[in-house]
Amino acid sequence: MTEDGRLRFVIVGGGPAGHAAATAAATLGARVTLVEDAVVGGAAHLWDCIPSKAMVASSLRISAIRNAARLGLSDAGHVNLDMTRLGERLDHITGTLATGFVDMLESQGVEIVHGRGRFVDATTVEVGGSRYPFDAALVSTGSRPWVPEWAAVDGQRILTTRHAYHLAELPEHLVVIGSGVTGVEMVHIFSSLGSYVTLLVSRQHVLPHRDAEVAAVLEEDFLERGVQLLKGSRAAAVRVTATGVVVDTEDGRTVSGSHALLAVGSVPNTEDLGLEAIGVTMRNGFVEVDEWQRTSVPHIYAAGDVTGQMPLSSVASMQGRKIGRHITGHEMVPLDLNRVSQAIFTEPEIASVGLEEVDAAAAGRKVRITKVPFAANPRALIQANPRGFAKVISDPATRVVLGGTVVGHHASELIATIALAVQARLRVDVLVETLMVHPSLMESIVEAAE
Repeated sequence: MTEDGRLRFVIVGGGPAGHAAATAAATLGARVTLVEDAVVGGAAHLWDCIPSKAMVASSLRISAIRNAARLGLSDAGHVNLDMTRLGERLDHITGTLATGFVDMLESQGVEIVHGRGRFVDATTVEVGGSRYPFDAALVSTGSRPWVPEWAAVDGQRILTTRHAYHLAELPEHLVVIGSGVTGVEMVHIFSSLGSYVTLLVSRQHVLPHRDAEVAAVLEEDFLERGVQLLKGSRAAAVRVTATGVVVDTEDGRTVSGSHALLAVGSVPNTEDLGLEAIGVTMRNGFVEVDEWQRTSVPHIYAAGDVTGQMPLSSVASMQGRKIGRHITGHEMVPLDLNRVSQAIFTEPEIASVGLEEVDAAAAGRKVRITKVPFAANPRALIQANPRGFAKVISDPATRVVLGGTVVGHHASELIATIALAVQARLRVDVLVETLMVHPSLMESIVEAAE
C-alpha cells in the first residue's frame, strides 16, 4: 500500500485489457502504474485489428462502386486506389486512438512507464533499471503473428498481417496462407482492392471451426470475386524468387504469386517476463488463470491474448475491467466466454454469439434452430445485398435463446440483438413480440426467432 493507504497496481502491457483495468482501478482509488514497451492501446489492437477494419471500410467502398450497376447506376465512375493515402489514413486512425488512450489514462492519474517490464519477484516489476513495487499486478502483454520456421518473413514479399497495411503497391497476386478468421479477412480486403488472390485452405472449407453453411456463403462470394481456393493444401515452405514467391504445399503442389501473406495464428508475448521464476504457471507460453483471471500467484492476474482464451479485444477489455474492480475489493462476476459475440469482417459479414449449431451437434444437444434467408428481406433486396441468413438457436423446452448466427450485410451490428437475448436469457417470444423498423434487416432476426 502507498503511504495514504492506496493499493498499488502495476500493469504490464497497455493493450485493451491493461487499458481497461487501469481505468477501472484508478477510478476506484488504486494507484496505477502502466508499463508498455510498444504502443499504449495495444500492438495487436492498433497494429492488427484497427488497420484491418479500416482497410475493410475502404474495400467495401470500392466494391460498392464497382457493383453500382446492381442499383441501376450506370457509368458510376472508376475508382483509383492510392496505397500511400490509404496508409496515411491508417496511421491517422491508430495515432488518434493511441493519443486518446494516453490522454485518458493520464487524466485519471495513471502513471505510464515506457519500456519492457519484468517481474523480479512476486511483488516487484523492473523497467529499465527502475523498480515498481505492487500489491496486485496484471500481465496483459498481448500477442504477435506466428511465423513458422519454413517462412522467412522479409516484410517485402513474404508478409505477416502487420506488413500488409503499408505496402508501397498493391500485390498483383497475393497467396494467403491460412483460412481462419484473419486469413479470410485478408482475402476479402485484397480481392476487393484489386489483387488476384489464392487462398490455401488446409481443410475442406474455409473457417473450419464454423458451421459449414456459413463457410459456404463466404466461399460463394470468394469464387464470384475470382479468388482461387486450393482446398486440402497445407503450406510447407515459402520462398522468394526473382519474380515473386513460390509456396510449396505438403501434398506436392506449388503456387506462384507476387506476394505471400501468413495468417496462421499468433503467439503470446510472455518471453523474458520472469513469470515462471516467481511461480506463475505457464502452458505452451500462455499464462494459466482461474475464472477470476488470477494466476497461480493469486495477487497476479493475466488477461487478453496471453491467457490463450478467446483472442478478442472485446474480451480482453471486459476481463481488464473486471480485474480492475476485483483488485479494489469490488464484486466481480466471472466472464462467461460462452456468451461472447464475435464477428468476421468479410463481405458478407459473419457474426455469432453463444451456442453455434456445429457445437450443439458435436455435443449431441437438442436445440431448436430457426433460420431466415436475407433473400426474403425487403431491405436486403433494396440494398442489393441479399446474400446470407439470420439464425436463432434456442432451447426447445424453455424457449430461451441460446445463441445465433448472422451472415450478411451489417451482421456485426445485427448480432447485438441476439447477444442481448443470450446475455439476459430471454425467451424467443420476447424477440418475436418486439416491433422492428420496416423495412429493416432486423426484421429477419425476429422472423428467425418465430
